[in-house]
Amino acid sequence: MKTIPIWIIALLPAFLSVVRPGTAKADPTQGRPWISLFDGKTLEGWRQRGGNAKYRVEEGQIIGTCVPNTPNSFLCTTKEFSDFALELEFKVDQGLNSGVQIRSHCFDEATEFEGNGKRIRVRPGRVHGLQVEIDTSKRAWTGGIYEEGARGWLNDLKNNEAARNAFKHGEWNKFRVECRGDSIKTWINDVPAADLKDGRVSSGLIGLQVHGVGQREQALEVRFRNIRLRELAE
Repeated sequence: MKTIPIWIIALLPAFLSVVRPGTAKADPTQGRPWISLFDGKTLEGWRQRGGNAKYRVEEGQIIGTCVPNTPNSFLCTTKEFSDFALELEFKVDQGLNSGVQIRSHCFDEATEFEGNGKRIRVRPGRVHGLQVEIDTSKRAWTGGIYEEGARGWLNDLKNNEAARNAFKHGEWNKFRVECRGDSIKTWINDVPAADLKDGRVSSGLIGLQVHGVGQREQALEVRFRNIRLRELAE
């Protein structure tokens, strides 16, 4: 039996790393650690904007409860983010609309910008920007992208049956969102949902929405947990 030269053995790992089938490409987020946006105990690092829905912390969750006669409410990060991967879990009561704001803003003065060929005016104190929808209605567009307070639907899920079927009513669900330049992608329970190209803004706040319910007095809730973010390398 012939002995394999030592120099061949030494080069074998490098050789295998080149020819191994299915080897993943380098992860562009490598070196950027995941950070928790929620400490599981307090709302430190968050600020409520918009309406007067109630937010509280309980059992490692942020719980938003609707109240009647108030506009849409948002619990927003105090820090803005640009290119990132965001992951979180949520559970929502049937009949309550909610969502997760990304690259969103809230200004003290009125703001105007061009959108869909027309001039859009946003009133002072209005949270506006991209929202990853949480939708308990029959259309099941959870994971689609809506622009709150501005252009409306930018990427619904009417042609994505797999994503519509991925949402689990009354259970914990998982979102993954990736924003890189003008590319915004979402997943619902690991199923690809929205895939949007939109460069109107490049950074902004992250927010947890409790939609207004008009005069409805039933205290519907949406829960969020395990909220973490990883900034993407340039």
